[in-house]
Amino acid sequence: MSKSSNSDKILVVDDSPDNVFLIKTILEEEGYTVSTAENGASALAQIETSACDLVLLDLMMPGIDGYEVTKRIRQNMALPFIPILLITAHDSPNVAQGLDLGADDFIRKPVTVDELLARVRSLLRLKHSIDERDEIARQRQDFVSRLTHDLRTPLVAADRMLLLFQEGALGNLSDQMQEVIEIMARSNSNLLAMVNTLLEVYRFEAGRKTLAFQPVNVSQLLEEVSEELSSLAAQKELAVNLHLGEDSGISKVMGDRLELHRLFTNLIGNAIKFTDTGSVTIRITPATASDEHITVEVADTGPGIPAEEQATLFERFRQGSHKSSGSGLGLYLSRRIVEAHQGTILMNSEVGKGSVFTVRLPIKQ
Repeated sequence: MSKSSNSDKILVVDDSPDNVFLIKTILEEEGYTVSTAENGASALAQIETSACDLVLLDLMMPGIDGYEVTKRIRQNMALPFIPILLITAHDSPNVAQGLDLGADDFIRKPVTVDELLARVRSLLRLKHSIDERDEIARQRQDFVSRLTHDLRTPLVAADRMLLLFQEGALGNLSDQMQEVIEIMARSNSNLLAMVNTLLEVYRFEAGRKTLAFQPVNVSQLLEEVSEELSSLAAQKELAVNLHLGEDSGISKVMGDRLELHRLFTNLIGNAIKFTDTGSVTIRITPATASDEHITVEVADTGPGIPAEEQATLFERFRQGSHKSSGSGLGLYLSRRIVEAHQGTILMNSEVGKGSVFTVRLPIKQ
């Protein structure tokens, strides 16, 4: 037998001391680091306090059996992926239940050395492959997050310098120069918005986004966002209709005001951006005793969204076919914000008749 050159840690869980001794001896002979547990409760406690790379788990144990241990391991989202190899007697019930609960493989007693080691090596390869994949994903997220964060500094500086030029702080500009500066400022602003969106997306995906929940008046927030975007609508001669619903309903939710502001700025901004003629209508339906959700609809009279694009509209980097389509991150980020508030976002659209985006937010978390 060839000695293992790694330091993989294996937890053997079995209520039979003889079985534990046999398996422990075989694995240690191969160079693995082996710890043991005599019951399910002890195994779960060890897994939560000490990392391991593989669990060899007896199915039939008194108290917490192997099925329950498997179920609890897979339900604990704080744990990294740990392969589970079930150990079962010839006369034990079918192991299909254990596999359905999340186990990765099984071996029958009495175990043979070659089969045991082959299955252990196979599951450890799986563990190492998944760990490597996750590490690459984390490194990619860190790189993009740091890159976008670093990009913001020169973009913000350029934005302020261009503003100084526009305000004449550095001398009077000719009409031609003023026009050029305005184009540069607009392009820089668009790029900064894209970088900010990308940064927020990766914060959500990396689990580094912390929301500050507080009571948020959605009606006031929609008024604020509509006012901020009114100049964009005026440039296109679009009417912005705001219907705030009846005063008798509840128009406050527990949410992160900054993120909800980002959400509705994105939805209303998109409605204005993709609508050339007509109007944009924002309608809020307050929560009631029978429905503890606030519903916000953002409807436009734009070109509508083709059916083939609707299924993937809220996925990352999914750009529409419209000439004004952006990075494909805005609606994806909107969905992440809504989901972080335990809400839902839906879209209904028909080509030539516009689109309606509907957000439902619970008033309680």
